[in-house]
Amino acid sequence: MIEQLIAEATECDFKVALETKKPKSWLKSVSAFSNGIGGTLFFGVSDDREPIGLSDVQKDAEAISRLIKERITPLPQFILKPLQEDGKNLLALEVSPGRSTPYYYKADGVMEAYIRVGNESVIAPDYIVNELILKGTNQSFDTLTTDAVKKDYSFTLLEATYLERTGLRFEPSDYVSFGLADKNGVLTNAGKLMTDQHTVYNSRMFCTRWNGLEKGSIFDDALDDKEYEGNLIYLLKSGSEFIRNNSKVRFVKEAQYRVDKPDYAERAVTEALVNALIHRDYIVLGSEIHIDMFDDRVEITSPGGMFGGGSIQEYDIYSIRSMRRNPVIADLFHRMKYMERRGSGLRKIVSETEKLPGYTEAYKPEFSSTATDFRVLLKNVNYHHDYSIMDINQVKTQVKTQVKTQVTTFDEILIFCSTPHSKAEIADYCGYKNNKNFTKKYLRPLLDSGTLKMTIPNKPNSRNQKYITVRTE
Repeated sequence: MIEQLIAEATECDFKVALETKKPKSWLKSVSAFSNGIGGTLFFGVSDDREPIGLSDVQKDAEAISRLIKERITPLPQFILKPLQEDGKNLLALEVSPGRSTPYYYKADGVMEAYIRVGNESVIAPDYIVNELILKGTNQSFDTLTTDAVKKDYSFTLLEATYLERTGLRFEPSDYVSFGLADKNGVLTNAGKLMTDQHTVYNSRMFCTRWNGLEKGSIFDDALDDKEYEGNLIYLLKSGSEFIRNNSKVRFVKEAQYRVDKPDYAERAVTEALVNALIHRDYIVLGSEIHIDMFDDRVEITSPGGMFGGGSIQEYDIYSIRSMRRNPVIADLFHRMKYMERRGSGLRKIVSETEKLPGYTEAYKPEFSSTATDFRVLLKNVNYHHDYSIMDINQVKTQVKTQVKTQVTTFDEILIFCSTPHSKAEIADYCGYKNNKNFTKKYLRPLLDSGTLKMTIPNKPNSRNQKYITVRTE
């Protein structure tokens, strides 16, 4: 029975016995469960889920109810259930997700709100407390009015994009009905995020194309580095352009036609960026969205974990319910048809990636979150593993040739270039004297296919230029 209850619980904590002298040890979990997605505390159970038992279930149940009423404010919703397992008496304290957030632990001269991070209950930082306050008053950051007056700002990009994508003009009344301004012409935070002027400091995006598979120094290891700030449509277009400019579309030549092989699905990239823009936490001061591109992947990280608590790793993306941190922004992007359907963004990222030529399960997008950020990882479907053991026909396809002698030479080059070599060294290794013909016949097809890369890509004619086989770890 207990294993079934544990499996059904959204979050779990285990206590061997009820601590009444220092109840904060378990009351902080009651606060965290109420501030998040709910959870269950099991009393009389060890951390390894072994039933230990309680000596007086009735007494413990009364103490739990009393301490919650005395030390958690406002009073959360909870249910106490007596259980029996292997002849041992246990208690299950089921705490519901609260609507009147934040729920504080109030005793010992402190008043603290807690949240769940992994399997621990920790003190909520100020920006999360602020978000919980908004949630508890049925408000969101983007619905709050500001001190900015609409007539002082322009919305050229918003209106032009809306016309382009919907065929409709953005009418003056739409600003109020869409939640961008109130009836007095005062902008909401959503409205400020859509002005042509940069009015919200946190409306920023940092983009970096790293050389290789890991981050390094911006000055030494970044092939491209951009910082964008401005309204959300501008950030979406700039982020998309950055990824497009730093990725490739290769092709496979078939008998009668050519098959394009982009590194990433354009629609998946758009969905990932839209997800980052509409679900990020704009309350976090000094924060921004980060796009980090590597040889084998793109990582898009946005401030703010899962709205409502928990982590995306714990959910099935095909059954997860939509919870919108910024409903006005989300609604506007939906109207502009950047979102196909509310709540379907993560599923769309996966389904669009699955359509790519060369896709296998190994390239499935990954999603992860913590209490402070959300990350989408898109894998480069043209980044291949270990060419030294690759089937020769795969090499043959990727370099687009039908000549067996060429395949052998291509394969030799890829193996030889497992460590960097110059063009002259590669040509000499293959027995070629004419570098121009060698480049056209072998190096260029390998570079175009993405199986070989330059060590100094931004300076292709550098005298220090070398070539290395593209492989994963």
